[in-house]
Amino acid sequence: MSTWHYEWRLLLRSRIAVAGLALLVVLAAASLASGVQRIDSQRAAIERIPALQATDLAAVVAAHGDGTEAGSAAYYTFHPTWNPPSALAFAAVGMRDVAPFVLRVRALGLEAQIHDGDVFNPELALAGRFDFAFLLTFLLPVFVLVLFHDLRSGEAESGRERMLRSLPLRMGRLYLLRATVRAVALLACVGAPFVLVAVWQGVPALQIAAVLGLATAYLVFWIALSWAVAHRGWSSATNAATLATLWVAIALVLPALAHVGIERAIPVDQGAAIARAQREAVNRAWDIPRQDTMQRFYARYPEWRDSAPLGTAFHWKWYFAFHQNGDDAVAPMAAAYRDGIERRSAAASRLGWVLPPVGMQAALTRMADTDMQAHLAYQDRIRAFHAQLRQFYYPYMFNDVPFRKDDFADAPAFAPH
Repeated sequence: MSTWHYEWRLLLRSRIAVAGLALLVVLAAASLASGVQRIDSQRAAIERIPALQATDLAAVVAAHGDGTEAGSAAYYTFHPTWNPPSALAFAAVGMRDVAPFVLRVRALGLEAQIHDGDVFNPELALAGRFDFAFLLTFLLPVFVLVLFHDLRSGEAESGRERMLRSLPLRMGRLYLLRATVRAVALLACVGAPFVLVAVWQGVPALQIAAVLGLATAYLVFWIALSWAVAHRGWSSATNAATLATLWVAIALVLPALAHVGIERAIPVDQGAAIARAQREAVNRAWDIPRQDTMQRFYARYPEWRDSAPLGTAFHWKWYFAFHQNGDDAVAPMAAAYRDGIERRSAAASRLGWVLPPVGMQAALTRMADTDMQAHLAYQDRIRAFHAQLRQFYYPYMFNDVPFRKDDFADAPAFAPH
């Protein structure tokens, strides 16, 4: 029999190794099931949008009907937006677990609508939910430590190393062969379930290969670290304690400390502060002369300057004008918030070159399109759609054109991509 065959038999004869590998398979399956369940529930929610929107719009049309004012239609009509998950999203849920993936917007001030969902600090999300990315990043290294801490010390402590040295096979090559067998076993335990689920979910072959390649590189890092500790000549217990300490430091403590450092170096206000400031600007508009509001609006949007002057009665164009003025007032805050989030995200990505666990999470969420960049891109699509809504309703309001029943169907529809 070949040396490879003997090494596989040796691995499978170890109850601890077999139990560990079996547990890893179970955890991999559980992490994949958790991710699939989460993403499937989001897809189901998105699939219900057309029916719910039709019901909601029918109620608005029935309440307002023909001849209603466009401002009333714009005020009461909600327009859904959604961020559909990618095929790979189940493997790395990322921001989809903490950021809104469905948002209904009106033609009113947008910043408050967007940032009302920011009841969290999305850029501060660290480990995330129990998904495949969590398994690879935090749990797979633990199994590496279990299988590799006694790679050499176990032979020395059992007295077999002297006998092995008498064989023609070089010890370095033997240990390399043993490490390869254990690495293949670990990779198979996480890779095989992932491939099965990925094929089922329709993930492209290149993405599947990319995830497996990333997992392999990450596995090699932890094996190399274990190998370096194992060759210090310490006892198995000392190796295990050392590797456990390194795992805590590299996977938990250092990323957390680095994250705090990024927070302090790049301060960012909560998104809720933007929503509050926008609402304060909107509320102040009720207490200032209406003509001042319109002059400010016309200065930024001169295409509506030829609209008829306001009378003494309430007019929807004034109401929507001060909502837009509120958005414009907080635009610098929104830009600073966006810039800070992007700089934090970039700093975290650079950190991934130093701390592999951070890099692993960043790479997986980027491939799955569930990172901060994907969330910001969704917000950009919402802003573009909101601009379309304003351009649809404004001609009715500013030109005093009646809004007919059939006009509801002409409103722009959100394009998710």
